[in-house]
Amino acid sequence: MSLHLPTEDAAVDKQCTEVPEEGRASSSSSEGPPPLDRCSGPAARALATAVTMSPEHRLQQSESRAQAFAAAQEADAAVQELVRCVALARLAHGDAHWKLAEAHARLGQGYLRLKGLALQAQEHMEKAKAIAVNTTLELAGKQERADVLRCLVIIFQTEGEAAQRLDPTLRKAEQSLEKADRAVVELQQLGGVCGEDALGVQFDVAMSAVRLQRKQGQPAAALCQCQRALRVLQAAGREASWEACSVYREMAAIEQAGGNVDGAIQHLLQAHSVSLSVCPGSVEEAGAAHSLALAYSRTGESEHSDSAVRFFEQSLSSYRRTLGPEHSLLLSAQDDYCHFLLISGQRESAVKMLKESLPLKESTFGHLSAEVAETYWLLGEAEVSQGQIRRAYRTLKKCLEVQSLLYGPQDRRTRDTQQTLDKLAKDPEVAAKQRKAGGLRDRPPFCSAVPSHNPPGGTKSKIWDSEGGKNG
Repeated sequence: MSLHLPTEDAAVDKQCTEVPEEGRASSSSSEGPPPLDRCSGPAARALATAVTMSPEHRLQQSESRAQAFAAAQEADAAVQELVRCVALARLAHGDAHWKLAEAHARLGQGYLRLKGLALQAQEHMEKAKAIAVNTTLELAGKQERADVLRCLVIIFQTEGEAAQRLDPTLRKAEQSLEKADRAVVELQQLGGVCGEDALGVQFDVAMSAVRLQRKQGQPAAALCQCQRALRVLQAAGREASWEACSVYREMAAIEQAGGNVDGAIQHLLQAHSVSLSVCPGSVEEAGAAHSLALAYSRTGESEHSDSAVRFFEQSLSSYRRTLGPEHSLLLSAQDDYCHFLLISGQRESAVKMLKESLPLKESTFGHLSAEVAETYWLLGEAEVSQGQIRRAYRTLKKCLEVQSLLYGPQDRRTRDTQQTLDKLAKDPEVAAKQRKAGGLRDRPPFCSAVPSHNPPGGTKSKIWDSEGGKNG
């Protein structure tokens, strides 16, 4: 099987085979390009290394690149490397080795987590499972048994997560996660050979169970799984980590859904504290502050208003510093802040922020976007509350134009805006403005007052003719 070299390698090959003008005559009798070891330069050495590298080594490099791309949230690049891993695993180990099953499992996991493609993930899990379940663990060594079990955990866990999106009954998801749990137990029994790996996969399985039990309407069981995940992190010495922050935010969401606002705030405070200790001023810390601000703003209690403002300002500052003024996360947090300012009576600040964000949203999302329509709606709502009816009418007309093109005239949001405009049109000031505009539209054009059969200066010509006739 021939492997296609990267494009930069082709350029190096061209460089190695080109002959200078003064040397063409002497080299015309040569039978081919010089060998790679006669080429100089770092690019040529890289080409020689790539050609002589074993498939196993290339597989390790692709796995490392895939992990780096996934950590940077570069989904397309990560999936491309994972696809390459499948090809290299088949080339290096054959069609029946557990490494090929692991490559399929990692690719399916990437499709699901990075791109949200559950069907593709399920297809690759079936391929991985068909290979892994036929591996004879009794004849394998201890390390290889651990590797196969870890591969099975990834397969069953990802299969369960994909089933949560594809199977409304959730029965398949529950069965897959039970199998993943059993594989985790076997993996833990292997002891120190793979203890850290066992803790990692146990955490992933616990969080998958949390999501499943939330969908099944079992908040108490989901909270128990969150506690289990925290114990796993504590055993691994990672109680202050991004994983712990995600667990606390998951617990806050469960409490919030159950109406326990105080409990949700406590979990979010823990998440914010962890994010500050890990990396202050980061996107994760800004997200934790944003969640806290939303929780405080939804309590409806005046004593929490100052806390909501503080965390809103903190999240906006962190987002602006790390992501820039046009990022979607910053603009979304600004909208939430404007909602809170309108509810709390700070309309002037809300209007100012909305007007400043409008051109940024048009640049980021486009004029015909839900974000721009929502901004026009909020701005019109604020102007109505300030008594600026004519201005609100103009703003909401722009909102209606965007919504009509974006959602269609029969969409609920479009109809709601139209009903609001109909009510505002009954205001005397707006009605007078509409009548005046209608009168201007109905007025005939100026040129229609002049008969088309009279040329310019025609009246003067007739007078001159009559005078000439008199003189005659």
